[in-house]
Amino acid sequence: MADFPEDAPHDCPGTQSEDAGKSAACEGCPNKEICASSTPKGPDPDIDLVKAKMDGIGHKVLVLSGKGGVGKSTFTAHLAHAVAADEDTEVGIMDIDICGPSIPRVMGVEGEQVHHSNSGWSPVYIQDNLCVMSVGFLLSSADDAVIWRGPKKNGLIKQFLRDVDWGKLDYLFIDTPPGTSDEHISVAQYLKCTNVDGAVIVTTPQEVALLDVRKEITFCKKVGLPVIGIVENMSGFVCPKCTTETQIFPPTTGGGEQLAKDMDVPFLGKVPLDPRIGKCCDEGKSFLDVIPDSPASKAFVDIVSSIKRRCSSDS
Repeated sequence: MADFPEDAPHDCPGTQSEDAGKSAACEGCPNKEICASSTPKGPDPDIDLVKAKMDGIGHKVLVLSGKGGVGKSTFTAHLAHAVAADEDTEVGIMDIDICGPSIPRVMGVEGEQVHHSNSGWSPVYIQDNLCVMSVGFLLSSADDAVIWRGPKKNGLIKQFLRDVDWGKLDYLFIDTPPGTSDEHISVAQYLKCTNVDGAVIVTTPQEVALLDVRKEITFCKKVGLPVIGIVENMSGFVCPKCTTETQIFPPTTGGGEQLAKDMDVPFLGKVPLDPRIGKCCDEGKSFLDVIPDSPASKAFVDIVSSIKRRCSSDS
């Protein structure tokens, strides 16, 4: 085993260090237990199992943001709905927001249960070509709190990647919590050897959000995760009646578009704020189906088309 494994976190102390497997940087690393043992046996063998399972999936896209409340789950859900509008395209969502899983509610499958079979955990299907896996399906109540440390989170993410019977998917979209912590390190390391397409970064226009999104982009660069592009969500309020746009979150430092230029990553577009999006999410409906002619729906469709083009060009 090398002093610094290929899938090690940025601040890895090294396998020969006395802190190997014990430092804060080791939390969430798939090699933690091996490094901490007195007789290391090599990298986590499950990495090969994850790779084998992911080989059946065409495109793997993470939805990230350093900031909470910017609409990652909403964007992930509508990204999946838009791609699955083509009945010949198989789509899955993996929700690794372990402490705050909202995808089941947004996708209209809250309260569903996961079933086991000889081929693994069966994801919950919204329609014939769109399925979801979330820790929300494993809780006895929607009010249950998930109070886990890093290693247990890492274990569940590994199970979602290794043990779920995803089948042959064209796209797997991975919804993540805010930040650059255990969940992000784990999924980035496990997917590193699977030809992951990259990450879509979601932000809102104001500087208080951009501060944390810059850190997320830096995280992606440090772990070798390609950035597909930045989406500016809640980019102005569009009146449902007259379609007049008002800036609710002023882009005082240039918003997501300027951030993309500063960080040298693509800018994918802007999605305006529409209160009907939140209503559709609460009801588990696709905003794109309910109000297809709204400015927000048109923006979603344009951004999704851009993401698909970028994924195809990188294949």
